[in-house]
Amino acid sequence: MAVSRLRAPQSRAPPPRIPISKRGIPGGQWVSQCVPLVSPQVTPSSKIVGDLAQFMVQNGLSREEVEEQADELSLPLSVVEYLQGYIGIPHGGFPEPLRSKVLKDLPRIEGRPGASLPPLDFEALEKQLKEKHRDEVTPEDVLSAAMYPKVFDEFKEFTSQFGPVECLNTRLFLEGPKIAEEFKVELERGKTLHIKALALGDLNQAGQRQVFFELNGQLRSVLVKDTVAMKDLHFHPKALKDVKGQVGAPMPGKVIDLKVKEGDSIEKGRPLCVLSAMKMETVVNSPVSGTIKKIYIKTDMNLEGDDLILEIE
Repeated sequence: MAVSRLRAPQSRAPPPRIPISKRGIPGGQWVSQCVPLVSPQVTPSSKIVGDLAQFMVQNGLSREEVEEQADELSLPLSVVEYLQGYIGIPHGGFPEPLRSKVLKDLPRIEGRPGASLPPLDFEALEKQLKEKHRDEVTPEDVLSAAMYPKVFDEFKEFTSQFGPVECLNTRLFLEGPKIAEEFKVELERGKTLHIKALALGDLNQAGQRQVFFELNGQLRSVLVKDTVAMKDLHFHPKALKDVKGQVGAPMPGKVIDLKVKEGDSIEKGRPLCVLSAMKMETVVNSPVSGTIKKIYIKTDMNLEGDDLILEIE
């Protein structure tokens, strides 16, 4: 309920007025319906449905158009892996010719995916995590890393950069403090920080602001990147839809992997880069064969929909 109210300004969806627990409505299902563009999905299958729905809405595609253009579209990775058989084979089998169009020569898993998984050495994984993160590793960490290795690495990187954010209440974590607001952060029993937000400085050329605050009565300041302002100052060229060699971002996201370089000769359907947004990864494939003329992106760059990725000649 509290999180729903905080998300209301983004979604314009009111808090639920029905007894969710009494009616047995899954929380993730309700949130997905009310906040379809900002809420995480819960189960693997619902995430796949949500990823595909967002992709279709973002690109203005109908079911018929997806089926017809499946061999050219850069579908979300979760959809591709589903068609490969990563979460099993659905009752009645996979839809054809959609599956064959999407997968082309990609490997397919026949039968129960877990049956072909190799044994996992938990002790070796624990040792690896300790060496990688230089931090205390709990049994829960080992299980998390085994099931969701990438998500776990992102979590550890986040906490190493921002510290114990679990000490903040929900509103402070999602929205940040208001100017002149005083609040407490209890790091552990007997260790409490008293913080007061004072002022924000002007935006500099690097997209940062000086944030002034009091920490236990002492004046402090820190440079913070203003991600909202940087998004407003986003001046990236757009791909022209009528120019076949220009490849644009199918959805907003962050570039996490670039798989080609300028001068490469590529075939139609070859992966060009991987975008990530809201835990959804999208592999952008080449719509044509040719040579990479110019690349307009780099790793960790944030893109909007239709931002130009590269040109092919």
